[in-house]
Amino acid sequence: MKIVFLDAATIGNVNLSGLVALGEWVAYDLTNASEVVERCIGADAIITNKVNLMQPELEQLPDLKLICIAATGMNNVDRKYAAEKGIIVKNVPDYSTNSVAELTFTLALNLIHEVRYYDDFVKNGDYAKNTMFTHNGRPFFEINGKKWGIIGMGTIGNRVAGIAKAFGAEVTYFSTSGKNLDAGYPHQSLEELLAACDIISIHAPLNDATLNLLEYEKLCLMKPSAYLINVGRGGIVNENDLAQVLRENRIAGAGVDVFTEEPILEVNPLLAKDIQDKLLLTPHIAWASQDARQCLVDTIEHHIRTFF
Repeated sequence: MKIVFLDAATIGNVNLSGLVALGEWVAYDLTNASEVVERCIGADAIITNKVNLMQPELEQLPDLKLICIAATGMNNVDRKYAAEKGIIVKNVPDYSTNSVAELTFTLALNLIHEVRYYDDFVKNGDYAKNTMFTHNGRPFFEINGKKWGIIGMGTIGNRVAGIAKAFGAEVTYFSTSGKNLDAGYPHQSLEELLAACDIISIHAPLNDATLNLLEYEKLCLMKPSAYLINVGRGGIVNENDLAQVLRENRIAGAGVDVFTEEPILEVNPLLAKDIQDKLLLTPHIAWASQDARQCLVDTIEHHIRTFF
């Protein structure tokens, strides 16, 4: 059995020994579109994270039997054509639930508690010059007793809701599909949720219903003291509009892990220097704890063992 991993660098330094032992193993750090067919000729199984496998590629790979997507999303594979050719396609759902939920709170807590400001205050020498044992330069609040709004109450949204509840928050949510209306927490319209909540986190996929879901007018419904966390997908929040509401002090701050273009473009409005004290930006890492990435690999190994 020949197994080809087209973009192994995307999952970082994890233990691949179980996969390597399954057969003839070929792994590439990254693969351009023009290299896909040549690299996959003769493969029985292909592993891909972000590399596209569409009809033009698949029709040139007669030996292919199994595609394992090293992710939950499956839009980089032409599943309809694969089914016509008898090629099985497997993804890995739910492997990163805890990782994404924990980064959600990492971003929220750092923003709410002004950790970057207070860390700088100590390290730059200002605390050593202080006349008091403490410093109240920037106020912060507790999550306990506040309202936490969730946009997209899937598996990850549900996990975040449970943690927020443990902090003592009152949880509400908005279903982006309009179908999940009985998730065990009060459901609100998007407008109601934006206006009422102190922290809002996004855990929805990007689709026709969520593209530019939060534009300027919607963002202006939020409280001036509220925080927005986007660990869902870039494109759900209009980046120009988010930068503008931050600049106008219409919300207190935002934590963003996902961007419309990834890697982020140098001209992205969220990189403007005048709003950096209100922003925490991370490079699409919410999914990528060491534990989550190993779970991902172990599940792919299971898929291949089970299939063959």
